[in-house]
Amino acid sequence: MTPKLNPYTAAPEIMKPWMAVSDAVNTSLEHSLVELVKLRSSILNGCANCINMHAADARMAGESEQRLYLVAAWHEAPVFTPRERAALAWTDALTKLSQGHTHEAAWDALAEQFTEEERVNLTLLINVINGWNRIATAFGLWIETPATKKLAA
Repeated sequence: MTPKLNPYTAAPEIMKPWMAVSDAVNTSLEHSLVELVKLRSSILNGCANCINMHAADARMAGESEQRLYLVAAWHEAPVFTPRERAALAWTDALTKLSQGHTHEAAWDALAEQFTEEERVNLTLLINVINGWNRIATAFGLWIETPATKKLAA
C-alpha cells in the first residue's frame, strides 16, 4: 500500500475525538468478539491494513489460527458460538447495506444474544471499524502495531 496522506498530522484536531470514540467502542464488549467483528468488516471492505492489524491483535489475545481463517466463511464454519455468529451476521448486514441486504434476521439473532446496550455498542463498533477501513484505504495507511511487529519478528 502506498501512503498518500497521514490523517493524524493533516487533521489532528478531528482525529483526536475519532480516536476517543474508537477507544471507547473497543472496550465496550469482550475483546475476542471485538477483534472478530473488526476482522470480518475489514475482510468485507478489503482493507489490508486492518486485516493485518486485527488478525495480529486477535492472535496475540489467544485467538486460534483456525477461527481467524474461518472468519471469511463464518456462515459455514461450526467454530463460532451463537453470540459470535449473531455479531458476525450483524457486521455483514451493516457493512453490506449498499448491496440491499435486509437485516431483520440478523437483528432477531442479535436480540437473542445481546442486551440493548450491547446492541448499541456493537453497532457503534461496526460503524467505527467501517470508518477505519475507509480511512486506511483512502490514505494508504499501513500501521505497525506491537502485535504485528512481534509476529513479524
